[in-house]
Amino acid sequence: MIEARNVAVEFGGSVVLQHVSVTVARGATTGITGPSGVGKTTLLGVLAGSIQPHAGTVTWDGQARPPRGSIALLAQHPRLVCNPRWTLGSIVSEPASIRRETIDLDTVCERVGLDTALLRRFPAQVSDGQLQRACLARILVQRPIYILCDEPTSMLDPIATRAVMRLLAALAADGAGLAVVSHDRAVIDALAPEHLELRPHNTV
Repeated sequence: MIEARNVAVEFGGSVVLQHVSVTVARGATTGITGPSGVGKTTLLGVLAGSIQPHAGTVTWDGQARPPRGSIALLAQHPRLVCNPRWTLGSIVSEPASIRRETIDLDTVCERVGLDTALLRRFPAQVSDGQLQRACLARILVQRPIYILCDEPTSMLDPIATRAVMRLLAALAADGAGLAVVSHDRAVIDALAPEHLELRPHNTV
């Protein structure tokens, strides 16, 4: 599991997180909720190993660093993390290309509700929701141990939201460890009845 204990993070002298502890276990979903500005996305960065806390400890399966390729981040704003010069097909299939594996893109796209005709398009040619589905398809291809989701349904319509929530639950059932950040309590309650609620003024 990923274990964060008494984590504190500061940016520019301002405290963003303070005394936060949370675990992300394989085969389970950890929900993280709270209003805007309380450090939910920052906490995901700590769990991913991309943000170094100023205090506290984080371990990944008992190690001081996450194993390479073990963590995938489903970002809230996919356009900020996708290469605009790549087609959706390249974005989705890159993890398999690195491993020199052949994948069934039709099956992967079907699981996330992505029309395979969109694989020939570039990010600027598709909607935010379609690009978010492509990012989720990429995660399926990557097969990480842990999946960290930042507002995974914020770009989706209600039908797509339900489909993505079912898929995330299935991934946890298959053994992945999920951390899901959302301000939508309905999403959190459906995926993770036991959750961490970050509160204003950096108290938890």
